[in-house]
Amino acid sequence: MFVDQVKVSFYAGGGGNGCLSFRREKNIPRGGPDGGRGGEGGSIVFISDTSVKSLAYFRFHPHIKAPRGAHGEGGNRQGKKGQDRVFKVPVGTIVRELDSDIVLHDFTAPNQRFLAAKGGMGGRGNASFATSVDQAPRRIEGGNPGEERGYVLELKLIADVGLVGFPNAGKSTLISRISAAKPAIADYPFTTLTPNLGVVDYDESQSFVVADIPGLIKGAHLGQGLGIRFLKHVERTKVLIHLVDVSPYTERDPVEDYNTVIKELEAFNPSLIERPQILVANKIDLLGDETQLLEALESLADREGLMFYSISAIKRIGLKELVHAMAVELGLAG
Repeated sequence: MFVDQVKVSFYAGGGGNGCLSFRREKNIPRGGPDGGRGGEGGSIVFISDTSVKSLAYFRFHPHIKAPRGAHGEGGNRQGKKGQDRVFKVPVGTIVRELDSDIVLHDFTAPNQRFLAAKGGMGGRGNASFATSVDQAPRRIEGGNPGEERGYVLELKLIADVGLVGFPNAGKSTLISRISAAKPAIADYPFTTLTPNLGVVDYDESQSFVVADIPGLIKGAHLGQGLGIRFLKHVERTKVLIHLVDVSPYTERDPVEDYNTVIKELEAFNPSLIERPQILVANKIDLLGDETQLLEALESLADREGLMFYSISAIKRIGLKELVHAMAVELGLAG
């Protein structure tokens, strides 16, 4: 299950109490205080991991507690520390404070750590309070409570190239042809219900990541269709590929489709339309003599100063040239 936003509550473990104890051994009167301090409570930690693709675990475990520290013991023995609970999150996860929505951490690379809730300190035992004027203290401390924190975890996929366009434009087919990704493909709207990531091997030493973003429609930034749920995954991409269906069987206007997607991206985040963009006409294998839609889209690209490619993802026509163009925009090729 792909889950990209959850609310979670964390309860770190409290510290153990200090111990009230006096040394008791044969032939050693007044052995003195020997109560040890309590152990520290367990903390809750995030660590980013590329093998994790979703926040689904937290959907089913929204309240998480760490164990408390053990109480101190006689003989100056400190209580055992509560075990930390470490959770792996996907690279691209943003941690926001629940009440203020302030971003506290952004996992942009693997193996980054974030202390989500710190365990409480253990209390001191009576051995810690012995002084020259009070050699038999009966004073101890209770353990401190652990932190209680609430967060919103939000996943924004990290990809170099984002494929955008209307449903059935062929994004899933394209990513399946240029990478090893195996998305679900079918001939009905919103086949893609979750973003798909694919690694494209450009040459023997260089590769880049492409994200297939579920289909956008008019009003997406207001929640229409799949809404803004997936628009956020475009925010980290460096290059946008606008994939448009130009087959004579489409019931839509390719030029209008492109303009609609541009307006939705701009309404969601104006900086998105300032990124390098490539306009791609798909399904040219179905054109035959009916090239009006292709020509209209090519004229649009010329007016807007966009790079333009015509392909057939399913027939693998023009894909080598398109992948090269992606690599050029990413600075991987000249």
